[in-house]
This record gives sequence, C-alpha cells and structure tokens, in this order.
Amino acid sequence: MKTDTTFQAALDALQQEPGVILFTALQWIPQRSSLKRLFTSHPAEYPVGGEKTVEISPGWLGTVIEDKKPFLAPDLKALREVFTDSELIQQLGCGAVINVPVLDAQGNVVGVLALLDAEGKYTQQSVETAVGVIQQNLASLVQAFEAHPTEAPESPEAPAKDTV
Repeated sequence: MKTDTTFQAALDALQQEPGVILFTALQWIPQRSSLKRLFTSHPAEYPVGGEKTVEISPGWLGTVIEDKKPFLAPDLKALREVFTDSELIQQLGCGAVINVPVLDAQGNVVGVLALLDAEGKYTQQSVETAVGVIQQNLASLVQAFEAHPTEAPESPEAPAKDTV
C-alpha cells in the first residue's frame, strides 16, 4: 500500500475545506507515548520519520489521545500553550491548529492528522468540517497508519525475552 497517496488525498480534500497551509500525519506509538511523522506537506521543516513525545501538554494528550476528540487552538496564544515549535509554525504563516485523532475499528487511536493555517482561520465549524472529511476517508487512513509498524521487529538472533 502506498501510504503517501492516502495522506496526500486527505491533504488535498482538507485544503479545499477547512483549508491547510501545513499538514502532517502522525502515527501514535503508545509504547513510547510518542508521535512519529509519516507524511508532511513541509518535509524541509518537518521531516518524515521525526518523532516527538507528547509530554508537551497534558491538556492536548488528554483531549486527543485519551478522550479521542479533536483539538483546536484558534490563535497563537493557544498554540504556544501546547506546541514548543510555535516559532517555526508562525514562520510558515500558521497561527491556528486542528488535530484530529484517527481511530481504528476498535476505537484505538492509530494516528493524528495535524492541520495548520493562519491565525483566526479555524473555528469549531472548521473542526467539524475536518472531522467530516476524515470520516469519509477513514478506512484508507487507518490502513495507511497501520501499514507502518509501531515497534521494530526483534532481530532473529536475539534470544527470546523469557529465556535464561
């Protein structure tokens, strides 16, 4: 499966409405409580493979990962409270973010889509629009996230964990 095609299709749809300047698809890795970037609209600033722990903000973690709900930071003040890279975000012309968790059939978070645009651009209606677009593409997005293993397979020469 070509996951970039799936993420690009989501970006294309979201650019229409609610609009996107910066877009990333982040895989949730529960074993490390981290997010790994699988796709980005800005690879120079946000390279694929980059990983960050989500100790950035308990409020964000609680909303997106634990409560499995979208997160909205409509302006730079709200964005700065959550994201440590707010200066770079601002340099790219962004000042608002919507994060939408992508849930598998069992209701587990497999990834998060991050949409960023100009300050003041996003409202609660924008969140609802983004969620609608993502729901229309949910099956392919879940497959795209699940196509990437969340843990490296053990090397064959490594002894089993339960051996003495």
